[in-house]
Amino acid sequence: GQPVSIDQVRQMVEKGEFPEDQYKTMTEIHAALDSQMESVFREMRNIERKARESFEDLDRRSALPLVKENIDAIKARYDNPKLHSYLDDAQEHIMSNLARFKKEEQPSEPPPFPKPSAAEEEQFLEYQVNVLVDNSSTKGVPIVIETNPKYRNLFGTIERIMEKGGLWRTNFMQIKAGSLLQADGGYLVLNALDALLEPGVWPDLKRTLRHEKVEIHTYDPFYAFAPTGLKPEPIDIHLKVLMIGDAEIYHLLYSRDDDFKKIFKVRADFDVEMPKKAEAISSYTEFIKMISDDEKLKPFDKTGVAEIIEFGARLAGRQSKLSTRFNVIADVIREATYWAEKEKSKTVSRKHVLKAIDERIERVNLIEEKIQELITNGTIFIDTEGAKTGQVNGLSVYDLGEYAFGKPSRITARTALGRSGVINIEREAELSGRTHNKGVAILAGFLRGRYAQDKPLVMSASICFEQSYSGVDGDSASSTEVYAILSSLSGVPLRQDIAVTGSVNQNGEVQPIGGVNEKIEGFYSVCKAKGLTGTQGVIIPYQNIKDLMLRHEVVEAVRAGKFHVYPVKTIDEGIEILTGVKAGKRQKNGMFEPGTINDLVDKRLREFAQRWKELSEETTSP
Repeated sequence: GQPVSIDQVRQMVEKGEFPEDQYKTMTEIHAALDSQMESVFREMRNIERKARESFEDLDRRSALPLVKENIDAIKARYDNPKLHSYLDDAQEHIMSNLARFKKEEQPSEPPPFPKPSAAEEEQFLEYQVNVLVDNSSTKGVPIVIETNPKYRNLFGTIERIMEKGGLWRTNFMQIKAGSLLQADGGYLVLNALDALLEPGVWPDLKRTLRHEKVEIHTYDPFYAFAPTGLKPEPIDIHLKVLMIGDAEIYHLLYSRDDDFKKIFKVRADFDVEMPKKAEAISSYTEFIKMISDDEKLKPFDKTGVAEIIEFGARLAGRQSKLSTRFNVIADVIREATYWAEKEKSKTVSRKHVLKAIDERIERVNLIEEKIQELITNGTIFIDTEGAKTGQVNGLSVYDLGEYAFGKPSRITARTALGRSGVINIEREAELSGRTHNKGVAILAGFLRGRYAQDKPLVMSASICFEQSYSGVDGDSASSTEVYAILSSLSGVPLRQDIAVTGSVNQNGEVQPIGGVNEKIEGFYSVCKAKGLTGTQGVIIPYQNIKDLMLRHEVVEAVRAGKFHVYPVKTIDEGIEILTGVKAGKRQKNGMFEPGTINDLVDKRLREFAQRWKELSEETTSP
């Protein structure tokens, strides 16, 4: 009456507790029933499989129209063969994994473990879309200004996520676009020096632009081991890259990098000045308004705007130009607003702009003040009154980079009988630059051309920048040196209350120079410190008149007759102002007008030539 297994019955037969013939009959029946059960189970499995396939087929037939409808809509919107191929694969994958989209019944009791977060599940990661670039709100072509062109910012990267166990992992959703891809179809602007300094950027940038394909991958130059399991295929791009830099970087790349001249074929120079026309003045006004609005500054009245425009012209160094150094202009606008706020003024006027300019100079003119102090206390010899032979005040510009100023220098000349010609003491002391040496050679040519046509030029003349112990360069003092030599030869003293600037050519014409405003203002400051006499002034080349943009204080002094600016075209005009004696023209007989500067110089040189001839005859006679 108890259920037993066939093995237990066999054991009972062996012990004689159960008939053997009955056991054999039972075994045959068991085998037959076992075979029947296998057939039943096999048939049940077939039925289950067919039912499952039927359900799956039913699911596919039910879901396929819905899936296909959405995918076909995307295909119709984007006519891209690669995208269509991807969508076909996505559709096939969805239809093969419909069970993943069925919602499972939620258990009535809370699970024994906390539910994993959405980031850990990532149930449908493969169906997500990684939008690398979104220009849906961009008007016109994209324009990207990359201020920090590091490798990952420029080319993109594949980010990695650290799991709790300390392992790194990544997926296609971690692919991030760089500014090259963001600017696709438009323009990318970057700084040339920044791009050259960043590791790996310049070679890959050239490669990308040459092949018009950008590759996104992990780039960690400072880590020895930074693997990634993804290698996205290159992306076609079509854009223009604008590199901003100075001329030195451009010429360096052009001469040293053959790829540069093939890839970057258009060069555009930005001038530091522009013509002072009505439209430029209007642009200046708009710029002032833009800075004031953007930075919530006080408005400028018409006098403040006019002073800013005048400052722009002074910064350009010419009356007909305006500076395009808008960073400096913007700084003056901001500082002028500060002084207006300090005075509780509703608007920024001319006096506030002038105050800002003066304060800006005050912060960087320490060296100028030190030199002025040395001149005032007599340590540096500068005469601003009287007259002396062979001595004249020249003008130099000290350029400190952010600030330039002018100061006078005493230039002296001594002449004597000899064959040495013009001796440049600065050159002998290796303190003279090449341009200054050329200027001295040119003035020697002028002397030969004017006075040595009918006699040999038998003269030794030494010229020197007194109390100058640093390098001297530029030819703007060559006319000054001519005046000193002419004074020494003629014996006529030169006015010390007038300073001189201008280069000279071999025809005796005075040529324009740079820094004319700084030079005039520098001598004015010295004269003001020592006391204005009403006779002091500066001789400048005539062509520099258009460059005059002097400080208001100097303009007022000239207007009041306390200071003077003399423009000259030739050496003869300048020597007449400095000596008060007529220069003199050459007459038909080959001689100069009697009593003039040229006549006195010519006579002295004739005396030198005659004396040299006599000395030579005495030396060669037995």
